Amino acid sequence: MTLLTTDSSEDKATDKVLFNVDTYGVATVTLNSPEKHNAFDDDIIAQLTHIFMEIASRSDIKLMILASTGKSFSAGADLAWMKRMADYSLTENLADASALAHMLKALNFLPQPTIAKIQGAAFGGAVGLAACCDIVIASTKASFCLSEVKLGLIPATISPYVINVIGQKACRRYFITAERFFADKAQELGLVSEIASPDDLDKTVDEMALIILKNSPNAVEQAKKIALDVAYQDIDNALINLTSERIAAIRVSEEGQEGLNAFFEKREPNWQVSSNNLDKKG
Repeated sequence: MTLLTTDSSEDKATDKVLFNVDTYGVATVTLNSPEKHNAFDDDIIAQLTHIFMEIASRSDIKLMILASTGKSFSAGADLAWMKRMADYSLTENLADASALAHMLKALNFLPQPTIAKIQGAAFGGAVGLAACCDIVIASTKASFCLSEVKLGLIPATISPYVINVIGQKACRRYFITAERFFADKAQELGLVSEIASPDDLDKTVDEMALIILKNSPNAVEQAKKIALDVAYQDIDNALINLTSERIAAIRVSEEGQEGLNAFFEKREPNWQVSSNNLDKKG
């Protein structure tokens, strides 16, 4: 994040994962092993799970950006980790896979909106990371590959999220071919939301973050939740009651009342993050 992090209220770092929260409530989680193309292992998975759980618990965080340093977004599983896994028992492999699955679930169901910034190659599990984010902004140099079958493996733990995003038919192709595809194809499939030139990638991510931050924080969180809760459900009385209850509750909420009053009074709503300040910042 380049426009919003000049005044940093918090900066936590490890060797492999960086975690920053700025004064506007934007959390940036950055994979930081460029020499290994940001491949992840069990230690990084544990760190990411811990960070995602912390973000989910914090009301001061309004949005999360998932990024990485270096040329590649992430090469997926680290080779040394994969070599260790090859010697694991079935029970040990199950525990290892479960840790990855729980990290992906934590990311997918974060209450805050999430933006993935993809500057380069995203292979294997990294496609799962992208699929778990609400918005994916990719460079024209970005590429994607569900490469597991080349190694005699399958994209199992990421499959619920990738299938949900690009559909069963596309997955039946790319899971079994391990073809590499690029940002334009990823956008066509629905994995990528926006494409930017490498020079404009940071700016495009910032602009998307600004758009989100100008909206009611509570409404943004509830809008994401309704999208997750309603998807693929039968439109029956239970669903009708659920959606009716959700809109009624938010209409009478503090931010709902403020938003409606601000609209009718033709003024800016008093959200926690000022639209005017954000415009000046950008």
